[in-house]
This record gives sequence, C-alpha cells and structure tokens, in this order.
Amino acid sequence: MDFRAVALPIGKLMILIATFMLVPAAVDIAAGNPDWRVFSTSAVVIGCFGALTTAALSGREYAFRRREAFFFVNAAWLAFTLAGAIPLYGSSIEISFAGAFFEAASGLTTTGSTVLTGLDQMPPGILLWRSLLQWIGGIGIVVIGIWLLPGLRVGGSQLFALESSEKANKPYGRIEPFVARLMILYGGLTVSCTLLYMVCGMTFFQAINHAMTTVSTGGYSTSDSSFGQFQGTAVFWVAIVFMMLSALPFLSLIRFAEGKSIDDKQQIQALFIIVFIASFLVFLSERWMDDDPPFHLYTIAVFNVVSVITTTGYAAKDYLLSGNFVIAIFFLITFLGGCSGSTAGGFKMFRVVILISFVRSLLRRMVMPHRIQPARYSGKPVSNQVLEGILVFSILYAGTFAIFAAIYACMGMSPDTALSASITALANVGPGVGEIIGPSGTFQSVPEAAKWLLAIQMILGRLEIIGALLLVTPDFWMET
Repeated sequence: MDFRAVALPIGKLMILIATFMLVPAAVDIAAGNPDWRVFSTSAVVIGCFGALTTAALSGREYAFRRREAFFFVNAAWLAFTLAGAIPLYGSSIEISFAGAFFEAASGLTTTGSTVLTGLDQMPPGILLWRSLLQWIGGIGIVVIGIWLLPGLRVGGSQLFALESSEKANKPYGRIEPFVARLMILYGGLTVSCTLLYMVCGMTFFQAINHAMTTVSTGGYSTSDSSFGQFQGTAVFWVAIVFMMLSALPFLSLIRFAEGKSIDDKQQIQALFIIVFIASFLVFLSERWMDDDPPFHLYTIAVFNVVSVITTTGYAAKDYLLSGNFVIAIFFLITFLGGCSGSTAGGFKMFRVVILISFVRSLLRRMVMPHRIQPARYSGKPVSNQVLEGILVFSILYAGTFAIFAAIYACMGMSPDTALSASITALANVGPGVGEIIGPSGTFQSVPEAAKWLLAIQMILGRLEIIGALLLVTPDFWMET
C-alpha cells in the first residue's frame, strides 16, 4: 500500500472543499450572520492542510493501483465528512459533534436525514452549506459509480465499466474523457432546475438550494415542512422531472444529449414501470380516503413515490397518515433505489432486473433442464462473474441491514424505527417510516452512538458495502 498515492488526491480534495466553504461564508457576511467567521476559519485551516499535503507529495509518480483505489474511496469519504462537519459543529446552531458528523455524512452521501429542526429560522450559510454538501456529494457519487466501482468490479457493477477501462486493461479507465461532459450535464441540470423553480414561485435562495438537493437526489430543504411549504402542483412536477432525470444513468443522459443510442435501457424501463405502479396504488388508496381533487392527489402520490425510490427524501405529505397499505409500499420501494451511474442510492435497478431474470432462468431450467437459458440483461447474457458479484452484494446488503437494525433496537429504538432507520441509512433515502424518523420527524432524538453508526452506515451504502468491507480483511493489507 502506497499511502502517498492516496494522500495526494485527498490533499487536493481538501483544497476543493475549503474553497466551497467560502460560499456560505460570503452569504453569511451579506446576511450579517456571525457564522461567516466559522466558515472562513474552517476554510483556511482545511485549505492549508490540503495545500501542505499537496505541496509535500507533488512532483513524483506514485502507483495508484486497485488497492490504493479502494483505500482512497474510503479515506476520501471520511475526510470529506469530517471536513464538512467542522463548520456545522462550530456554528451558532446547537449541535453535538456526533450530530454534525451525521449531518455532514447525510449531506455528502445525499441521504437527506437530518438532526436539525427550526430550518425556517436557520442562518442562510448553514442552509446553503447543507445543500452544497449534497451537490458536491452527488457529482462525487456519479464519478465513483461510473469510473471507479465498475473498474473495481464491486457488486456486479463491472457491467458498466468505461470503454477506456476495457481497452487499457486497467482496473479503472481514465476520467478525463467524460468528466467535462459530466460537469456540463450536472451543472446544466442544476441551472435549469433553479430557473424552473423560480418560475414556479420560489425565491432565488429557495430555488438554488432545492435545485442542488434535487439534482443530487439528496432531499435537504430550507424548511422543516420540506416541499409542504409550496403551493400549487407545478413545483411538484418540476421536482418529479429532475428527480427522475438524476436517478437515470448519467452516461446514458450524455449519450442521449449527443444523439447516440442508449444501450442501458432495461434498468431505465424498470424504474419507470415501478414508479407508475407504486404511484397508481398510492393514488388509489389516497383517493379512497381523501376528498381532494384527483389530480392533486395523483401529483402528491407520484411526488412521494419518486422522492423515495430515487432516494431523494423530500416530503409533500406525511404518508404515515395514509394507512398501512401505503406505508408498506413506501417501505418496500425504499430498498430499490435508482439506476447505476446516477446520483441515486439504494440496491440499484440493474441488480433488481438481473435477479428477476436469474430467478426466471432457474424456474425455466426446472421445467426444461436440458435447455440453457442464462440470465440476461439488455438482451445479452449475464456473465457468471457479474451474477456472482450481484448475489454476494445482495447477501451483504441484507446482512448489513439486519445487523444494524438489531443494534439500533438494542439501543432503545422501537422495532419499526430500528428497521426503518437501518434501511433508510443503507439505501441513502432520508426519511423513514417510524413515528420518530418519518417524513415529519428528524433523527434529533436518536442516541448519540446511533448517530455515529447511522453515519457510517450511510457511507457503507454509498461505497456499495464491499468497497468498505475489503479494508477489514487481512488479505487487503498483505504485501504482494
């Protein structure tokens, strides 16, 4: 393990996050809020650390191999989270360091769970910093999901390895060929979403904050009531469109924008089918119980379903008040998530599609044992290596969910809250379905130790579990 190869890019990332801290500092200066000093001081300290690290290690060639790549991803998430927590902890809001770490982890992993209340009266710098953390985390997640994890063959994601990785026969391809187009797309979606939100009646501050947390599928809001603060249906449909776009594979969006064919259609189709079915079932249930206009009910049903399945976590209405059937639907779709290579978290649609195909092939083989019918994805047979990765990931995903849920229950959480907290952290969704952590609640009353564990679980979910699990295996640290 060459730690210098890992420390150099982390040093550069620290300079980047320090630069971003100057934005909320400037906003607080304009608003006359004293928190600008905290953001400025944090930016200087973290920026100097990053600059010194970069200066000490620059000018030399380091071996950045598979092992260094795994360690870098884990170290970068922890370093970013710690850096993001510092201004929150030092600000005028009353928050423990565990709470600040939780909030920063929830932001950077675009989970959207929060320990804060009173957002409507919160200093603007803090609100903007939370949104920026999600926006930064969103682009980081796309880069990791498109560039690093497929090349490292995590959980079957090698199915989406870049062409540059395959041609160069390296564990990961060069990032330069697509990073500029990716930034243009991500920035373009953010600007477009901001403008449309303003057309729908948001102030510029509300619009830019919600645009950043919509495109990143993060879900942080500037109000305790989330999207419940806005009137009319137009703003909800703008959010629905951009949440869905951000939950699609970004490489497919780039190819579509360039007029090229999209090869990865099956998981996109699966996402839209599940959204349609779940929204229709929620709408029927709401229509049975509520006398509001049908279009309004349908809009809220689609909004809440899209918000959960894309792991954004906005709330327009507390669906816990809609009966057990609706609660069950939202609990189930919490597991699924969006498409691979998007900002969305969760189990990922491509794995759902391949597992269904695998089960169908097994059933057919039982009826016709002499007929070879492999699992297929987008019309092509799925290799045993990909299938093995998905099956291992599925076991680890279920095991991680169950173990953490049991730990939370031992910490005093009710069974439904413990189960919901575990899956919403692992899938990076945000709100749960328990009384305390539902769409209208927060994680403020959760034990301090549980906040640390939930933050770690959020990062585990973003690293697809295997990426973090490797670090605790003896073989990873053995010299080769």
